[in-house]
Amino acid sequence: MIDQDKPATTELVVTQRPKSVLLDMANRYGMEPVPFEATVRAICMPANSTREEFAAFLLVAKEYKLNPLTKEIYAFPKRGGGIVPIVSIDGWVSLVNSHPACDGFTFSWMQDDKGDPISCTCIMFRKDRSHPVEVTEYLAECIRPTDPWKMKHRMLRHKAMIQGARYAFGFSGIYDEDEGAKIAEAPPIKDITPPSPPSPPPAPTIISETSNEGGKINTAADDASDDDSGLTAEPETVDQFIARIDTELSFCRSASDVEEGFDGLEIPVHLENDADRARAFAIKAKHLDRVGVPFPGDTRP
Repeated sequence: MIDQDKPATTELVVTQRPKSVLLDMANRYGMEPVPFEATVRAICMPANSTREEFAAFLLVAKEYKLNPLTKEIYAFPKRGGGIVPIVSIDGWVSLVNSHPACDGFTFSWMQDDKGDPISCTCIMFRKDRSHPVEVTEYLAECIRPTDPWKMKHRMLRHKAMIQGARYAFGFSGIYDEDEGAKIAEAPPIKDITPPSPPSPPPAPTIISETSNEGGKINTAADDASDDDSGLTAEPETVDQFIARIDTELSFCRSASDVEEGFDGLEIPVHLENDADRARAFAIKAKHLDRVGVPFPGDTRP
């Protein structure tokens, strides 16, 4: 029976909708989502990019707090489909200067008799480290036959600064334009898992006729040998390759060793799948953290 003297109450359940990365990024720059998407697609994305690729691009921009409207970050079309996130030199400078541990950076040069650059060294200082990170880039290893490289000093300084930023602060999964172009042009390896080998032929059956009391014909199968001579080693599977990344990086004792070891494995070339690449970068972040370099977003002293 309902108590007439007791006022009826209505329970209001409010369900909060998850916030999309598009809405979050549009709000960050004071724009409506639809014109924000149209603007970013027009200035930063390949014409045929999918919504999934656009969302992935925005997630990277959000993670590193880079502004796509000023092209601090933009996307390169990748051969065979997909995109490569490219960070301009303005974006790299913004990443370094906005990091809470940044304590400035300087450059030093080695030049030949004509004044042309041989190498450039970037020295990155962190407030939470007693020793700076020094990275040297050599012109002979970096120069490309493009118009920007006609300004050799400037471009080599950019290269040294970007590599110094990676070693000092552990930035990963983003590239400069030269690196992005190389990755975008590389043919993808769709699957490194070898096909199953054909089944061996059945062992021959040797039939011998032997006189016995019953007058029957006896049969016996010849044992197959296990000779492995002449066989070639099978290629690695994706899981084996990722396990090898963890094994090789476990021997590294410094951030520069981790970076060099990771770069030497050519992850973007050998792993096309975004989920597999994410596993590889997670392993790299783990080892950077192990040697004392926090991954992006970690502000521990």
